[in-house]
Amino acid sequence: MSQMTEERAKEYWRRNLALMAKLLVVWFIVSFGCGIIFVDTLNQIQIGGYKLGFWFAQQGAIYSFVALTFYYAHKMGQLDREFNVDED
Repeated sequence: MSQMTEERAKEYWRRNLALMAKLLVVWFIVSFGCGIIFVDTLNQIQIGGYKLGFWFAQQGAIYSFVALTFYYAHKMGQLDREFNVDED
């Protein structure tokens, strides 16, 4: 791990927070939006015999969270390499 200037460290942290904020917005839309707010509209669509709004409330938010976690790890790996703070 190399030393970063204070300015680069602030930029690294800013970009990390921006990524987290974007991913939290996506998770909020999937979990709260699709599972609660738009549930009646989504329930008009059925997949595998289950209403889509019910599926988002029960499973979709969890699957989305897992996918977002892997995406975050991937993007942070790229950010770490860009700022030369990755582990060898």
